[in-house]
Amino acid sequence: MTKILNNLLLTAFVTVLIIVSYWIGKQAYLWMPPQATGEARRVDDLFSFLVTVGAFIFLGIVGIIIYSLIFHRAPRGDYSEGHPARGSWQIETLWMAIPTLLVLWIAFQSYRIYQNLNLEGLQLPIAMHMHLAVSTEATIPKPFAQEIGVVAKQWAWSFRYPNNITSNSELHLPVNQNIRLVLQSEDVLHGFYVPEFRIKQDIIPNRTIIFTFTPLRVGKYRLRNSQFSGTNFALMEANVYFEPPETYNQWLAQAANHQLDKPPI
Repeated sequence: MTKILNNLLLTAFVTVLIIVSYWIGKQAYLWMPPQATGEARRVDDLFSFLVTVGAFIFLGIVGIIIYSLIFHRAPRGDYSEGHPARGSWQIETLWMAIPTLLVLWIAFQSYRIYQNLNLEGLQLPIAMHMHLAVSTEATIPKPFAQEIGVVAKQWAWSFRYPNNITSNSELHLPVNQNIRLVLQSEDVLHGFYVPEFRIKQDIIPNRTIIFTFTPLRVGKYRLRNSQFSGTNFALMEANVYFEPPETYNQWLAQAANHQLDKPPI
């Protein structure tokens, strides 16, 4: 009877633990900045899953400690050694298999996010060395509506649009369209980082890095340099505007006219 009661209590404890951990994982979405791109949801889903797993482990360990302190305290004055624990190959196998599967699943999902960004210009050995079952979409160029060059240098951003239009102060992107960014560095290592995009990509000298993503949320965001690139790297910022296509086209036309009106140097 006591064994049955213990099993019921353990089942109830694990059930409550799963529910509470799942709720904490859902709250993790509120800790993040707004989701400005179509790919941000995938990143937040993975983060929420990690928070859920972490909460389950943390609360489970704390619960066991509290249970042991309440019901299995040694009597006052008892300094004898506890009964030695004996190993169980079933438990050993279980706590080796579960973390291994979790790490492999997280690695697979992380690769899928890179795949969704259609990242080019970097070597991603995970699929080659781990032989993960991923689709061939990563090798097929993702269709895009606009291609914009991003050039980083100490300590400023430069953006190059179609028809030789350039901007040195702000990046404009149309929403609901696939945008292809071509990242290049003129000097040292820089980092393209916008928290609302869930994108933080190193820009490596002498290498062109390309990724495609989808702006969704109209608004103004802040581009920062996530890598230490010299004395003034913290001041290397630029505004990023997600705009409806008609507003973006108007800005593009105004930028083109402004450059035509400039006197030759």
